[in-house]
Amino acid sequence: MQINVLAGGPAQQYPRKMFEQKGSWIGVDRGALVLIQHHITPQIAVGDFDSMSVEEFSEVKNNISKIIQVNAIKDDTDTELALKAAFERLQTDTDEVHLYGMTGGRLDHLLSNIFMFLKPRFNPYIERVRLIDRQNYMRFFKAGQYTLEELSAYKYLSFVLLGNVSNLTLPDEKYQLHDQSDRFPIAYVSNEFLKSTASFSFSSGIVAVIYSHDVAD
Repeated sequence: MQINVLAGGPAQQYPRKMFEQKGSWIGVDRGALVLIQHHITPQIAVGDFDSMSVEEFSEVKNNISKIIQVNAIKDDTDTELALKAAFERLQTDTDEVHLYGMTGGRLDHLLSNIFMFLKPRFNPYIERVRLIDRQNYMRFFKAGQYTLEELSAYKYLSFVLLGNVSNLTLPDEKYQLHDQSDRFPIAYVSNEFLKSTASFSFSSGIVAVIYSHDVAD
């Protein structure tokens, strides 16, 4: 099963076929309105809805049966609340959560959305999350050994080390890594796929892997 979460964000960042994705939808704040306007009815709308007019929020209430409305003054962001709702609906170990509208626009939003996955309550689910926009596809890995398959829509492969990462090794690409260990967030970027797969390993911490391409189509 795939749960799709639309957090709003600039429309030009949406993947071209996003609204064709299978699975259920959760709309975050203005993302719920965007889904309705594209003839998709989310199972849930989550947020304080402070970015909408009274008329827009009425449209959301008239079309979505379950709405989780929270006060604008709160500890968690709207996106965090939507993620909690998504994780509660995962049924098997292979279910994934695909997040859209989280990586474009304001840089502070992008950084907070990436680093919120380091919170202990999200840690059990971090490997099942995908952040997707028109040019990037991001996923997270815990310590281990992995082989990534090339995704046809993307050209580059980048690594962002989150927290205390040790012994990161990427042996087969143009810019190789051997036993890299860092305590602070750091990125190793712009490897192009040399083959149809890329293997890497590390022994502690969390690594974000980003597939990307140059220009949005």
